[in-house]
Amino acid sequence: MALSFEQYQRRRLISSYFSVVFSIFLVLFLLGALGLFVINSEKISNDFKENIPMNVYFKDEASDTILKAFDTELKNSKFVRSYEFVDKEKAAKNNEDIVGKDFKEFLGFNPLQNSFDIHLKADYVTSAEIRKIEMEIKRNPLVSDVIYPKELVDLVNENVAKISVWILAISSVLAIIAMLLINSSIRISIYSQRFTIKTMQLVGATKSFIRKPFIIRSIVLGLIGSVLAIIALTFVWLYVDGLFPTLGIAKDFVSFGIVALGVLAVGTIITWISTYFATTRFLNLRTDDLY
Repeated sequence: MALSFEQYQRRRLISSYFSVVFSIFLVLFLLGALGLFVINSEKISNDFKENIPMNVYFKDEASDTILKAFDTELKNSKFVRSYEFVDKEKAAKNNEDIVGKDFKEFLGFNPLQNSFDIHLKADYVTSAEIRKIEMEIKRNPLVSDVIYPKELVDLVNENVAKISVWILAISSVLAIIAMLLINSSIRISIYSQRFTIKTMQLVGATKSFIRKPFIIRSIVLGLIGSVLAIIALTFVWLYVDGLFPTLGIAKDFVSFGIVALGVLAVGTIITWISTYFATTRFLNLRTDDLY
């Protein structure tokens, strides 16, 4: 009978530990994932901006020499991230699915123009900067037109600032929720051992002596939950890098290291503080109040 009760208590204790570790893991994983997003939000924003195209079309009078000179100008330009020259024949081939394969025969000539598809650096994808670039390019008399999605540029820059504010607000709320959830799990775990705490106190053990094993155990559980969260974050980190290789997330070991250390620190500090105050609460309770 005594053995059965002891086994029941052991299973109950293990279940309690598992619940604490799982709670810590889940909360820290979500917090760490948000941390990775916050750290890489500028990269995500810049990648989106740098994928907004600017198309420069040249008149038919523009010779190969003029086109090569413009190519060299773009190559030496400080605002260009990448560009591609698209001659009128290639443009016609690219548009066959839209206008039909025989559109040149029907018209009797190729109406498309030689062009450059340009992608600007993120710092220059603002309404003011892109307008300056447009005016500078249009100074060339052989440039027929410069086209880019003006509304999209404005929309991106307006929303980036708003999204940044919301991310910070959500991060703060989640951080508070994380602390409350971990604290709650630790308190429930210690609550199940309140009689053990009071018994040790009644036989003369000091408060610091009683607290010590509980704090050490909670820190160990916190570290286990933190390590599991970091492992899960590593898989997410690599998965996102596979989806968006141009961001170079997997190469940014410093950012991931900061998040990993933050997860370890939060898991350790919150469990230590929660355990300290939870044990103190039960130590200060009268025996009758334990029921």
